[in-house]
Amino acid sequence: MEAKRASGRYGRAGRAPASSALAGSGTEADFRSGRFGRRGAASSRPAVCQFVGYKNSGKTTMICGLIPLLRAKGWSVAVIKHDAHEFEADRPETDTWRHREAGAGAVAITGAEQSFILESRSRELADLIKGFMRYDYVLVEGFKDEKYPKIVLIRDEGDLELTERLTNVTAVAAWGNISEAMLERRPAGQRRFGINDTDEIADYLWRDRAFFQHFNI
Repeated sequence: MEAKRASGRYGRAGRAPASSALAGSGTEADFRSGRFGRRGAASSRPAVCQFVGYKNSGKTTMICGLIPLLRAKGWSVAVIKHDAHEFEADRPETDTWRHREAGAGAVAITGAEQSFILESRSRELADLIKGFMRYDYVLVEGFKDEKYPKIVLIRDEGDLELTERLTNVTAVAAWGNISEAMLERRPAGQRRFGINDTDEIADYLWRDRAFFQHFNI
């Protein structure tokens, strides 16, 4: 499969222009069957996938495992995380901290190899994704109620309700204590992975990249 990407079929240099078909409706099966082929993927849109689940289900660990695997395939990766609690991203007594303490609504600092932006307001997920349009993949941790394709992490039997309640659940990643009988209760069509199947999930995100781009409209 690496050879195909290197040849340009999947690579950044070989992406085809946006197809009007992608603006319509479609299912994951449509993309896999070829109705909306990979050659119709818009080059300016990252592939977006949400990783959702309850606390301590392994979301951060999974995303951290996927990042180097996708980068090894030649793709750039950005991550957006939702935190329901207050958090502090800047260290006290730094210049940016002093700027915010003085009342600035937003501060930015950039150097030769990194940039940092902090705003004193919440932002919608779609707005955050727009800021990462130059990346090939945007992996989202949380935001359960958003519309993007989701992989639900299932640690306990009670977590299975997420597979029915949330929209656009395309796959589940189950911990080892979740039996096949339990997983049969999830809606039809959702792929099944184990919680440690990081290689397989990375391949899934790569193979069906056009599907994950389709929702970022």
